[in-house]
Amino acid sequence: MSATIEIGQLRVGMFVHLDLRWWQHPFALSSFQISSPEQIETIRGLGLQRLRWSPDKTIAEPAAVQAPAEPAAQPPTAASANDESALSPAEAAQVHHRQALAEQRAADRLCEAQYAEAGAAWRDATARLREVPEAAREATLGLTRSLLSKMMVDGEMCVRVLTEAAGERSAAHALNVSVIALLMGRSFGLTEAELMDMGVGALMHDIGKLDLPERVRHPDAHFTAAEHTQYRDHVAHGVAQGQRMGLSAGALLVIAQHHEMADHSGFPLRLGLDRMSAAARIVSLVNRYDNLCNPATNALALTPHESLSLIFAQARNKFDASMLNAFIRMMGVYPPGSVVQLTDDRYASVVSVNSSRPLKPRVRVADLDVPPAQSLLVNLEAHENLGIRRSLQPKQLPAAVLAYLAPRPRVVYFFEPVGVALHDLAAEMAA
Repeated sequence: MSATIEIGQLRVGMFVHLDLRWWQHPFALSSFQISSPEQIETIRGLGLQRLRWSPDKTIAEPAAVQAPAEPAAQPPTAASANDESALSPAEAAQVHHRQALAEQRAADRLCEAQYAEAGAAWRDATARLREVPEAAREATLGLTRSLLSKMMVDGEMCVRVLTEAAGERSAAHALNVSVIALLMGRSFGLTEAELMDMGVGALMHDIGKLDLPERVRHPDAHFTAAEHTQYRDHVAHGVAQGQRMGLSAGALLVIAQHHEMADHSGFPLRLGLDRMSAAARIVSLVNRYDNLCNPATNALALTPHESLSLIFAQARNKFDASMLNAFIRMMGVYPPGSVVQLTDDRYASVVSVNSSRPLKPRVRVADLDVPPAQSLLVNLEAHENLGIRRSLQPKQLPAAVLAYLAPRPRVVYFFEPVGVALHDLAAEMAA
């Protein structure tokens, strides 16, 4: 249940709903519990007079928050000073497990909710394209600005794979390319203006496919020469659509060059490395990687590890070498979504990668004695003697492990700060 309240009545602890689009406010989600006076000041700065709130999700009524009662001072007891001291080791381990699992689920829900809002924003922008191209531009700029505002914080960001179904392929592809490209641009120190151009171009890089018949929107080995030409025309159509939207020159270059290659083998102009913009070089690489992981036909999909290995082994001359090396550092040798076998023979799926330790990702281990919903992530960085032995295809897993890990046919990426909301459970998981 929700009601409305005047902005002046906001208090810490209230659960509020901002009826604004994702890019129109700086918060992680549009519905959240106010945790600080600073958040209240930010909300007041949005220009709203009233907003919705949920009393049932609020930790205290406004009046109670406004005039809290002072609790009587109580001398601390041994149990209150350290609750775990009153528990047996087994009970303390159970409490620790429940707390970590709750934090892990909260982090999962946050990422998935942000991703869902971003996907809705992308679909809104493309829906406006034909009738109101200027509105599509503003929506795309707003989404890019919001992604950047959540990335440009102190500390490292890590790439993580989502467990929820990805929905529409075109939206998932646009977001995958945009998120990974922006994280790469962040690591290369691109300016805010350059990141904005790259983000907008990445979100709209395939927009020209809307002008093609459905059957030629994705390359196929059985295409005739005419169909190949028609498919490649999506680049020119995309540039024309971007011009209708009034996109910047930098964003238009990304759309125009996202299929160009460093060795002049790309299309439509066979430009080569020296004539490609820095943003286009990044997007070209990320676009190729995601198309290998998430082709139009699921049966042709490569695992993230296979995709990265193929690019490095057979196509590294097609991309900027410094950017390819940075991409491998950021995604890890075993990118999120990879299915692996650990050095202790257990099977796991890679959930997220910290670029500072690319060989030590965070993984979800298949422990058949624990229900999948209660499985905890293992941070391999905390295990000097535990690592990854090899990458596997899902079909190589034992049937019970395959059912437990349930790898998705489509890989969906998002981002989060390194170490967000997760305890290291090395001792427990190793036991």
